[in-house]
Amino acid sequence: MSFNRRKFVSMLAASGSLAGLGYYGYTRSKQPDLPPSDRVTIAIIGLRGYGKKLLKKFAKLPQCYIAYLCDVDTGVGQKTVAQAEKLTGHKPKFVVDMRHIFDDPTVDAVVIATPHHWHALAAIWAMQAGKDVYLEKPVSHNIQEGLSLIAAARKYNRICQSGTQLRSKRVLMTAMDFMHGGGIGEVKLARCTAYKRRKPIGLAGQYPVPKEVDYNLWSGPAQVLPIQRKRFHYDWHWDWEYGNGGLGNNGVHRVDVARWGLQVTGLGDSVTSYGGRFGEKDMGETPNTQVTFHEFGEKTIIQELRGLPTKPPEDFEKGDGVAFYGADGKIVYGKGQARLFDDKGKLVKSFKPKKGEEGSHHANFLQAVKSRKSADLHCDIQEGHFSSGLCHVGSISHRVGMQATDEEIKKTLAQLQTNDDATATFERFRNHLKENQISDPFVMGQKLTIDPATQRFVGNDEANKLISRDYRASFVVPSPEQV
Repeated sequence: MSFNRRKFVSMLAASGSLAGLGYYGYTRSKQPDLPPSDRVTIAIIGLRGYGKKLLKKFAKLPQCYIAYLCDVDTGVGQKTVAQAEKLTGHKPKFVVDMRHIFDDPTVDAVVIATPHHWHALAAIWAMQAGKDVYLEKPVSHNIQEGLSLIAAARKYNRICQSGTQLRSKRVLMTAMDFMHGGGIGEVKLARCTAYKRRKPIGLAGQYPVPKEVDYNLWSGPAQVLPIQRKRFHYDWHWDWEYGNGGLGNNGVHRVDVARWGLQVTGLGDSVTSYGGRFGEKDMGETPNTQVTFHEFGEKTIIQELRGLPTKPPEDFEKGDGVAFYGADGKIVYGKGQARLFDDKGKLVKSFKPKKGEEGSHHANFLQAVKSRKSADLHCDIQEGHFSSGLCHVGSISHRVGMQATDEEIKKTLAQLQTNDDATATFERFRNHLKENQISDPFVMGQKLTIDPATQRFVGNDEANKLISRDYRASFVVPSPEQV
């Protein structure tokens, strides 16, 4: 008879042999006691920034047992272990190399909040080892990685939730039900705004590897390059080697809601983007000001990104959100609120969830782990890939573009078949730059046509080169056919 660790632990617990101990022999958790067979044992990989928030979220769930924490920065790791012990009442193991976690058969699932360039490989390794995965956004660093993630989840029959947690907002679910039922008539346009001040990160310099960081493991699938940024741990977001800029960091949440609302899948029929990195010169590569048009047949999604000081856009009390424009009114979501306006712009009502329905993206993941049904997920990995992919194609349009005059850009925009007044949107962004005393030209990205079957660009070798990347030996993200 094969050895079943869960049954063995349950037998010991029943006999009193584990009295005073919690799951797998650790100190008893502060969480409510549950039978070991009812708990999901997890590891959290990546402990800075959102990783710490995820620790708090999962620590609140009684059906979750946090067995491991992992980070390539030992200083960050040890501090987070102490935090986890206070939250849960037991001390998780700490490891620097995530592969130790994948080798442990007692771990059911992993939560991944590493830098973006690690997302796909960490998740694929985990699924190949039989673990379910909660994967932070963007789920991939490039388009092909997203396809590989889907292939791995399906091949290994793994539950893989995208960390686009707005999918579990009950207030949004209520608003979506209303809109999908025809509440504001036919809806063809969604506008996403990610307006968040981003200060310059400084000019390129030469900086040492932080003493507590394993830089080879931190680099992983990326190249091991000299460190030129002053702030090691966050400013990688604005370097194409590691990050995905403002679209991948913040825009992905909004565009995911926009896709949900418009009920569109895939990467669209075409993408066109313009923008640039404006203001004080720094070493950042990614745009801090950008507009991207995604066309889905008769429907349009627009992503607007601003990192300089700005006023809130029309329709939004603050700078972040999604607006849906229907024939009979509009629905605007931002800062946790979803509001309905009539066709005259008058506020009709604010949507509210049903009593007691707060919603938890993290609990939803654990429920799907228990049910073994990907359909139970609020945002399966395929949905995460489509939303992350829209950010990637917007970035690629920009990266293969060239500087252009305002008149050249307006001439190009006038030829777009879109549901937006594209020229008016351009003028708003030009005025935004003028308010910041900036007259520099925009980069006009190429209009890229997308083959829905292959998710590649039609007739554009330059753009297709950016669908994947070169990987280091031992850290190669396999293709969809090789997972």
